[in-house]
Amino acid sequence: MADEVRIRIAEDTDLIPARAEGRALAERLGFSRTDATLIATAISEIARNIVVHVGDGEIVMRALEEGHRCGVLVIARDEGPGIRDVEAAVRQGYADSSSLGLGLPGARRLMDEFELASSSKAGTTVKMVKWRIRDDLEMLRERRRRDDGAG
Repeated sequence: MADEVRIRIAEDTDLIPARAEGRALAERLGFSRTDATLIATAISEIARNIVVHVGDGEIVMRALEEGHRCGVLVIARDEGPGIRDVEAAVRQGYADSSSLGLGLPGARRLMDEFELASSSKAGTTVKMVKWRIRDDLEMLRERRRRDDGAG
């Protein structure tokens, strides 16, 4: 898909382009500035977890279209030791002593969909999606563009 972005996460400075790319993708898809900021914040929290707990990973962002809605998909992957207690890690109020941010529970709260898979052999993968409903006028314009291009 044309709207896919990959960013390696290895140090704190990598959070800046990850946030910026997430925000830019959201804005291209017509998300409000507020929702674009929420997406950027969730990306920042997940990327920060990679830096603090593993040291190296990747964030992939992609545009989604599904009927009357479009979305931003964010996949964060690392090959670290995994999370021992996944349920505790996503529970509100759970944080280790080095965390000052929202962490996994905050990212989960900011996005519409949140999945976390983790094991000692495969590392950790977080998949998050933020959706936006497309209105009828937007859908009509899109159909007209397709029809004009096909005719």
